[in-house]
Amino acid sequence: MLDQLIARTAQLSSLPRLARIRAQPHQAQARLLRGLLHAARATEWGRHYGYGERPTAAEFARRVPASTYEQLYPELEKVLRGQPDVLWPGRPSWFAKSSGTTNARSKFIPVTRAALHEGHYRAGRDMLALSTHLYPRERLLAGKTLSLGGAHTPNPFRPQEPASRVGDVSAVIMAQLPGWAEGLRTPPLRLALLEEWEEKIERIARHVLRQDVRVLAGVPTWMVVLLRRVVALAGAADITEVWPQLRLFLHGAVAFGPYRELFRQLIPGGHMRYLEIYNASEGYFALQDQPGSEDLLLLLDHGIYYEFLPADQWAAPDPRPIPLAEVVLGQAYALVISTNAGLWRYVVGDTVRFTSLAPYRVRITGRTKHFLNAFGEEVVIEHAEAAVAAACQATGLAVRDFTAAPVWFAAGRAASRGGHEWAVEFAGGPVPDLARFGAVLDATLCALNSDYAAKRHRGLALAPPRLHAVPPGTFEAWLARQGKLGGQHKVPRLLNSREVLEAVLHNGATAATAIGQVF
Repeated sequence: MLDQLIARTAQLSSLPRLARIRAQPHQAQARLLRGLLHAARATEWGRHYGYGERPTAAEFARRVPASTYEQLYPELEKVLRGQPDVLWPGRPSWFAKSSGTTNARSKFIPVTRAALHEGHYRAGRDMLALSTHLYPRERLLAGKTLSLGGAHTPNPFRPQEPASRVGDVSAVIMAQLPGWAEGLRTPPLRLALLEEWEEKIERIARHVLRQDVRVLAGVPTWMVVLLRRVVALAGAADITEVWPQLRLFLHGAVAFGPYRELFRQLIPGGHMRYLEIYNASEGYFALQDQPGSEDLLLLLDHGIYYEFLPADQWAAPDPRPIPLAEVVLGQAYALVISTNAGLWRYVVGDTVRFTSLAPYRVRITGRTKHFLNAFGEEVVIEHAEAAVAAACQATGLAVRDFTAAPVWFAAGRAASRGGHEWAVEFAGGPVPDLARFGAVLDATLCALNSDYAAKRHRGLALAPPRLHAVPPGTFEAWLARQGKLGGQHKVPRLLNSREVLEAVLHNGATAATAIGQVF
């Protein structure tokens, strides 16, 4: 059958290559770096840094500075405006527009043909191969894969060129899918790439209602919205009544732990499988290749050369990343990448820690600018999401989204203590017991983070968390006000400033009377 032929073809292509990067990671990365430098030797950037001299990895690291988006932007702007051969050979027409989490503006990342085919598409085939190999009896490809993405619009830097486009990376990929891949997915592009998010959800829900959907792919936050609408339109108790053969969710962009209980309620029965992908506007970094583990296999031959920035270097004026061979288990590193889209020693902003060195597997811990450290507590997103997941499990509640920020010491009050304030959107059901939820959240943070536990000891430095249950739709309203509704956009979950938290609480207060409790 056609689905089995596609699965077998993907497995023959991908599985041996994945085995090679597990067994020979350093050879794969050395070969890839040589290829990147050779390909870019005649570009503006390559000539400036002597790529034609075939520098070693150590020489490359000495010559080329590590750069943030802001530092690299003058060169990226040339590419956006259509100048050829700046960072990578040619003149890319497509750009992934990120949510701009490093600053107020959006980021525009070139998506070259090489990046598309050797990165995103290759990793997509790998995920297809792995999922059909891991779950052969489910016949996942005999039905449809429902994928949610964003939209694309004309490139504002080239208004005279309608063929040059910018958009969410999911939209950039879907708009250029090969025919065989497009045949596996739903909804059709005319619906998948709609720009107005509410219209998109409604029209997609009506379109997929009668289809044989077996795989979901997308961001959990927005998949929940779609599944609920499908269930409502069908008049069903849950999604299994609509799609009885639904078996797999390929999820990414946010940690799945806080959503697990919510998806268990939406898709009961124990037949559903979940695999995580780690991709971004800049490329496809890792995927979950073991069903029983949340560790992600680092993809080492997908057009990206990796270096890693230790935590004590994140704010350094001249940061010094280390190569893959020097990483150690358990420490937090910021990703630094050089890619076949022309990003050279680019500091992504995402942070990971290694859980295995043979093969190289990671877990995402957060972002270099998204953590809580107002009082030396050093709470990263990994800790927060694990604590929320534990609180959900203990209380039977399901969380839709959350964000947290510091509560500062009150001036002039000797007994004043700092703390953390949380806005949490629960997924319907009974009124949440915030005292119980907050107690488990607090205890889990103490268990995971010795710095937080020390500050919380007897409440001497940090008060217990202050929780607010905000009404349904609060986080969507905040995203809509920022012009970031849909796609891979998400609310920052941890920040050392209060702007986002206060805006979210204001949205909640205007939507309905927020349920709040301090314990």
